[in-house]
Amino acid sequence: MGSTSFGIPEHRFGSNGEKMPVLGFGTAVFPPVGAEATKMAILQSIKLGYRHFDTAAKYGSEQPLGEAIQEALSIGLIQSRDELFITTKLWCGDAHGDLVVPALKRSLQNLKLEYLDLFLIHWPVSCKPGTYEFPIKEENFLPMDFNSVWAAMEECQRLNLTKSIGVSNFSCKKLTDILAIANIPPAVNQVEMNPMWQQKKLREFCRANGIFLTAYSPLGANGTFWGSDRVLECEVLKEIAKAKGKTAAQVSLRWIYEQGVGVIVKSFNGERMKQNLGIFDWSLDEDELKKIDELPQSRGVTGVAYTSKYGPFRTVEDIWDGEM
Repeated sequence: MGSTSFGIPEHRFGSNGEKMPVLGFGTAVFPPVGAEATKMAILQSIKLGYRHFDTAAKYGSEQPLGEAIQEALSIGLIQSRDELFITTKLWCGDAHGDLVVPALKRSLQNLKLEYLDLFLIHWPVSCKPGTYEFPIKEENFLPMDFNSVWAAMEECQRLNLTKSIGVSNFSCKKLTDILAIANIPPAVNQVEMNPMWQQKKLREFCRANGIFLTAYSPLGANGTFWGSDRVLECEVLKEIAKAKGKTAAQVSLRWIYEQGVGVIVKSFNGERMKQNLGIFDWSLDEDELKKIDELPQSRGVTGVAYTSKYGPFRTVEDIWDGEM
């Protein structure tokens, strides 16, 4: 495993040799803070050493990210766009075979880029074309045609619009469905993961199938309508943090990294941006890892994302096939 010039380790995809910094800077903010604040936060993060940026068509942050990249180039924070790793995602309303390539081209236009490093299917369902709400209304749900959508994702890579393709929020079963039809297998599965939702079954499945797992909501998404403070207020994590002279957030991020999983951090606070980078020069001992492994488990965002009774998606468990 290599690293960026700022010491962030990089994961090399086995399928094409592309390298992804394992720590990414997330740009999904709920409630939104505005384009200018988003752009300034991204510029600050580039100054601190972040090189992997995660956005999505749904977030409304593609344009400010694109503007931040252009400004970073113009003032010399980076010398080339190639220094960055940019991920965006296909929203459910565009998850139809004939809409995938146009959606990616629209994202590239927003980002002012010629190519992506990684393009993900945001959720394993579709909704009516042109609908962008979240949570998705019951009447707008549609089952995804995995064959046509994944074929279009592969076309995006063949057209060199993106270097790699992958998925987000996919269970073991839905990954199995994709792998059965894929000519180009997904490089990444980005899912909710933290010490309170450890995704053990999914981690094992992805490792066995050469899919790199990346965690969002690594600190429990506190402050969002689906999140909570259960990670940051966990007594076990706070005790470990106190003993090591770290924060509970750093312990959580370090634990994810030690599982061989990438992580998307999201803070527009300068001091916390620095703290989130400070997880690579120390480690958790065997006893600490055991204590974290034994924490009670509960999901956050995946428990509220789908409340639909439409078609086959009657319950959350129907969508996630049990444990992700």
